[in-house]
Amino acid sequence: MKNVIIGSMRNWSKVALEWNLANDASFNPHTTGGCTECKGAITITSGEAFTKNVAYYIIGQASKFIPQNSQRIASSQPGTLSTVAFTRPDGKIALIVLNEGDNTENFNIKYNSKTAATSLPGKSVATFVF
Repeated sequence: MKNVIIGSMRNWSKVALEWNLANDASFNPHTTGGCTECKGAITITSGEAFTKNVAYYIIGQASKFIPQNSQRIASSQPGTLSTVAFTRPDGKIALIVLNEGDNTENFNIKYNSKTAATSLPGKSVATFVF
């Protein structure tokens, strides 16, 4: 989440790319000289069986709340929190917050002179839509 979604959007990218969507149990395919142990969004274990990896959930969360034609409007990195916010085509705001720390972080979401107090457990991510 931090590098693929939040990191790329914090640097004004218009797309977040998960390069390897699927791999086998030996992490194939991969490019020569590339990462030989990087997992795709899914790992195909045998026949039609597969395992969902972390990237599967990252892509799922971002694509559910940040639809096509959303515009990045803000980003910050206070302490152990990393954030990025978007205006969605439906006019709503979507805010992704990642807490990399071990402890719960209390923080405020401020928008249009209004404030909402909330918290996020350590090692977790949340998306707020308002």
